[in-house]
Amino acid sequence: MMGRNMKHSLATLFILSFFLFQCGATAETTEPEETSNDPAPDMSEKTEKVDEIFSDWDRKDYPGCAVAVSRDGHQFFSAAYGMADLEHNVANTPSTIFEAGSVSKQFVGAAVVLLKLDGKLSLEDDIRDYLEDVPDYGETITIRHLLTHTSGLRDWGSVTAISGWGRGARTHDHDHVLDIISRQSRLNFDPGDFYSYSNSGYNLAVLIIEEIIDDSFADFSKEEIFKPLGMNKTEWRDDYQRIVEGRSSAYTAVNEDSVSINRPIEQVHGNGGLLTTVSDLNIWNEAIETGRLAGEEFVDLMHEMPELNNGRTNNYALGVREGEHLGLPFISHTGATSGYRAFLRRYPEQRVSVSILCNVTNASPGQLGNQVSEVFLEDEAIEEEEPEPESIDLATADLERFAGMFKNPLNGNATKLKVEDDTLKTDNGNMLIPKSENKFRIDSSERHFVFDDEDHIQITVEGYDEGRLERVEEFNPSESELADFEGTYYSYDAETEIKITAEEDKLVIHRRPNSTFEVEPKYTDAFSGGYGKLRFHRNDAGEIEQLSLGRGRVYDMRFDRE
Repeated sequence: MMGRNMKHSLATLFILSFFLFQCGATAETTEPEETSNDPAPDMSEKTEKVDEIFSDWDRKDYPGCAVAVSRDGHQFFSAAYGMADLEHNVANTPSTIFEAGSVSKQFVGAAVVLLKLDGKLSLEDDIRDYLEDVPDYGETITIRHLLTHTSGLRDWGSVTAISGWGRGARTHDHDHVLDIISRQSRLNFDPGDFYSYSNSGYNLAVLIIEEIIDDSFADFSKEEIFKPLGMNKTEWRDDYQRIVEGRSSAYTAVNEDSVSINRPIEQVHGNGGLLTTVSDLNIWNEAIETGRLAGEEFVDLMHEMPELNNGRTNNYALGVREGEHLGLPFISHTGATSGYRAFLRRYPEQRVSVSILCNVTNASPGQLGNQVSEVFLEDEAIEEEEPEPESIDLATADLERFAGMFKNPLNGNATKLKVEDDTLKTDNGNMLIPKSENKFRIDSSERHFVFDDEDHIQITVEGYDEGRLERVEEFNPSESELADFEGTYYSYDAETEIKITAEEDKLVIHRRPNSTFEVEPKYTDAFSGGYGKLRFHRNDAGEIEQLSLGRGRVYDMRFDRE
């Protein structure tokens, strides 16, 4: 592992580079800058703060992270912590190659935009014009829907998890992805109705790109994006068995002293799978900000936020999302694949870019990214205007009338509301903060529950409707009632058979070869637990003939009773 003195020597080199840049003396500056009388920033203090942020991973016996910060396209800080490969005693450095998880998605978006600018596709094209194996659901799914997570397509990884052959248990490639999607009999929702994160969209976009260029997406990316920008250590993990010099391994944190290997074993890429460094990511951030790759129209298209069918603007564009931190607008994405974690953010008004790559699961990219941003932008943070009152006081009796069980008809989710310590809460611990007599903010999020009456809740985001809950009675079935659900059920969509047995006050799901899951009753004919959310459907005679499973990014997968 790099010793602290060496690590700080590197940091000192970056501090010197930053100081020279501040004085307008870098060779990359095309126009001389005015000499500033402001003192150079105290980078030693900032370095100490960053070291403290990553102190839990600054070890010779544990994985860790690399971090880099740039301003105006010039990288002025980088550091690395922990080990790249524990089996071979290799330390992380700022040049270590990691996998970028879903940060990878914006490069698929960029490839699509390049093809659009060349007149080879439109973002409004029907995806079935390119991929006829995708089922016809009666509604047009466009390329833009794929890239903005508004297609309604089920996430293929959630489907494999239902089958028991998830992404970490079997090697998948794009043929598998297309085959899985081709079997899905339903969408989660009509295209454009909602935002719901789905890796399927980005894998299908890769297949569309390859259909158009009649070449591999990996080669196209190399020639049209990576090489022109000088991202010399960036490539796709399109073959997970290929040797990649300088790549870190990835690990699951068992506890603070122990890890296990957790590297991807799939050929699927586009949704993730970008192999890169923190420095290359900052090069990319500058290019996507300035239009260096393909001009101003490219930049505009990459950041175009679509409207949902209800008129609300979706804050997710082509692999990037908007947000605000320290009162400053940002463009950002995080990533997680197997044991890799990633964070990439830029603050356009400050021209600051922050990139973080880690190789262990207990590194929270969003939290680390916020903390690093605060170190380098604390002097530029904007004090927010006086916020509206956080809450109003409601008597316990006024809160109690909202308590009870509610269901979401779209995906079957059961939400139980209860009053504890004079606070209305959900059964998973979220506090509902009263903003008025019938409007409650869910913790610190932008999502609200608005009670039309005591039995119906409208879910809103930024004032727009995003779903509806309705009151239901809690279900406490007898042993004989539980026995009605026993049987064998099969899903064509997941190519999976399950057996259900009744045991005491719950149902047990049995799946080949030896998996079992317990689910507990929530509301009439509905259960929830380790296998997901189950809703049973009856025929006109009252006999159970089908169940609907909601799990992860699958809302309503049907299993027929055999």
